[in-house]
Amino acid sequence: MIGVVVVSHSPALAHAAVDLALQMVPGEKPAIAIAAGAGEGLIGTDATAVSAAIDEVASPEGVLVIMDLGSAVMSAEMALDFRSSEAEVRLSSAPFVEGILAAVVTAAGGGSLDDVDREARGALEPKISMLGGAPAPEIATPDVAAPDGTASAASVAERAPAGLSADLTIINSDGLHARPAATLVSTLAGFDAKLTVVNTRSGTGPVAANSLIGLLSLGAKSGDVLTVAASGAQAAEALAKVTELVTEGFGEV
Repeated sequence: MIGVVVVSHSPALAHAAVDLALQMVPGEKPAIAIAAGAGEGLIGTDATAVSAAIDEVASPEGVLVIMDLGSAVMSAEMALDFRSSEAEVRLSSAPFVEGILAAVVTAAGGGSLDDVDREARGALEPKISMLGGAPAPEIATPDVAAPDGTASAASVAERAPAGLSADLTIINSDGLHARPAATLVSTLAGFDAKLTVVNTRSGTGPVAANSLIGLLSLGAKSGDVLTVAASGAQAAEALAKVTELVTEGFGEV
């Protein structure tokens, strides 16, 4: 599991963002270190504190560093020269709060450094799409998709092995928001299977079911039907678990 370092001018901001992200991870959590403030209650960042944080969570899988603004970026860049660990370290351009949430959930799901960085950097795209901004770029889409990045429920079902797809209705009053989406991502980490999801109301998808940002980009509301297709050695078990989660409202209903 990769390590995550959070660099901020404000300890209160950093701890609040990390606490929010950890609430989305029901099981094993990645190693997270916070380097925030300039000491003695001062707002700012310290390169030596950042380097110590990197060494604290360094693992063979790598370390992702997420920064808030300004000198936090410069401190993180300087910290790379001070650290003693040899793990691969990547400084992410991810948005601070949304990026931390996406990174923590994806890391907890066993994502690689590339996976975690991609999810963190794309963390604003669902919000941009919902508020009518520029179209979201391709995010963790499966290998086969229509030219416009969408697919119908029927086309997804046709590509799946016989019997390994299901149409599931979202019953949560708030739809497939961050918490149930994170639960789904974390749950699928335990299965040797690949699942894709399409929102049949909007035709959005398919997206990978182990991508938090991909799931949120579906914009699934209460009453929407999701077509979930599964393949792989544990496809049947994974699909059964997803069916259970959705039909039970992810424990919220």
